[in-house]
Amino acid sequence: MIVVAIIGIIAAIAYPSYVEYTDRTRRSDAQGALTGLSGAMERYYASNNTYESAAAGGADTGAPAIYPDEAPLEGGQKYYDLTIEAADANSYTLRATPKGVQAGDGNLELDSTGARRWDRDNDGFGAGDNTWEN
Repeated sequence: MIVVAIIGIIAAIAYPSYVEYTDRTRRSDAQGALTGLSGAMERYYASNNTYESAAAGGADTGAPAIYPDEAPLEGGQKYYDLTIEAADANSYTLRATPKGVQAGDGNLELDSTGARRWDRDNDGFGAGDNTWEN
């Protein structure tokens, strides 16, 4: 009986830490994917002298045509959708939108100036959301 109680206490402590770790790892994968998509946007700009039409179907916004549209890039389960939120001749904003078990984690954004945002509380980008740090 004591052994069962000890195992229960250990599980109660360990499981939340594990969940936090997996959320952080998935978020890190999405951040890496956004950085990779940003590099693809810069290569696209170097070839076309604009960021426009880099999305699927030649559109300015939506799923990227020049890079995978989900993260992580490798592996089976995908936890984020990657999109081009805004693009014009000289700037862009990229977004990773969490889905599935990651859905409540908040959107990540990266723009052409290198600014990074994470909507931690899932209520829209505001004060205090101007970083990817935990």
